[in-house]
Amino acid sequence: MADVSAAGAILGSVRRRSTPYPCTPERLVVWLSERITRRGFDHVGIGFPGETSEGVVVAPGNLARPSGITSAPDSSIDVQWRGFALERVLRDRTQHDVRVVNDAALAALGSSTGHGRELVLTLGTGCGVALLVDGQLQVIPDYGQRSLGGGRTFDQALGERARADNAVTWQQSLREAITVLSSEWETSLVHLAGGNSQRLKAGSFSSEKTAVTIQGNRAPLRGAARLFAGWLATPPMG
Repeated sequence: MADVSAAGAILGSVRRRSTPYPCTPERLVVWLSERITRRGFDHVGIGFPGETSEGVVVAPGNLARPSGITSAPDSSIDVQWRGFALERVLRDRTQHDVRVVNDAALAALGSSTGHGRELVLTLGTGCGVALLVDGQLQVIPDYGQRSLGGGRTFDQALGERARADNAVTWQQSLREAITVLSSEWETSLVHLAGGNSQRLKAGSFSSEKTAVTIQGNRAPLRGAARLFAGWLATPPMG
């Protein structure tokens, strides 16, 4: 988390806090509300590590795992998250203009040049995929649990556990994903965001057809500012 200017410049230091597990909706709301109220900013952008639609959680992703990525999903936590209006609840609780989008979407907003068709892969605990056309996010499927081949999902092949187990295989899987996704969505520019993207060199992934840039884990912070600058249609507080 960090404070950012309206132009997306990071003000001060970036602070890291561990996700509180088991992460039920109420526990996360309390955890976030305390920090939002303490900081005192009028506008707050949040990247949620699961599928969302207009600030409502569609699927919680790894937040349904009671001890994080190493544990199996808990159906009782999963069902609490589905349909939970996280954006509205945080707005009501804090009285601040809070906007919630998928974390890959937030990284995409912070990575985009605003021109043409751009693909963004966010590499962290799992893998997020987003598509922009002339700076506007497009609706595409959630790729986390989709098959990349070899009996592996995108999350399994490109997530942190795969990288920690075998960094060479992980990079090979990333090259495969870039080829598959850039062909499927007809993009010639791919941005790599998230903490694990900083372990890479863009030149190792570029080809004659696809250019690759490294955006790092600060892209979502720039994206948070762009949520309030017309890059994504989100209703203001009434």
